[in-house]
Amino acid sequence: MIRLGLKSEPYWLDLLPGVRIKVRPFGTALFFAAQSAMVRVDTKGEEASEVIDALRGVAFIKALARLSILEWEGVADAKGEPAPVSPDAVDALMEIWQAAAAFERIYARPISEIETEKNG
Repeated sequence: MIRLGLKSEPYWLDLLPGVRIKVRPFGTALFFAAQSAMVRVDTKGEEASEVIDALRGVAFIKALARLSILEWEGVADAKGEPAPVSPDAVDALMEIWQAAAAFERIYARPISEIETEKNG
């Protein structure tokens, strides 16, 4: 069964202790835009399929985060000042594996579970 009623307005998520992000609702347009970044990843020179899959997965999560994060609290720059949301700053946040894993779990996974439900 697929449950309808996805969020239609931006909303806040607790990403990590002391870090909150305000995100756009996750829908089809964001998914396909992030997926297009995933397929454009340069995998030349990589032979192991696990490495290629990982590179594509990281590209997907970073693209999705850049497209969806509107605001945040608890994210500081190297000097300890509040960091503005920018593509580079979002990518830097997603380089912290705990942040990327939390983002995938609380933002992206609920939509991917719909895919699992319909195939189950």
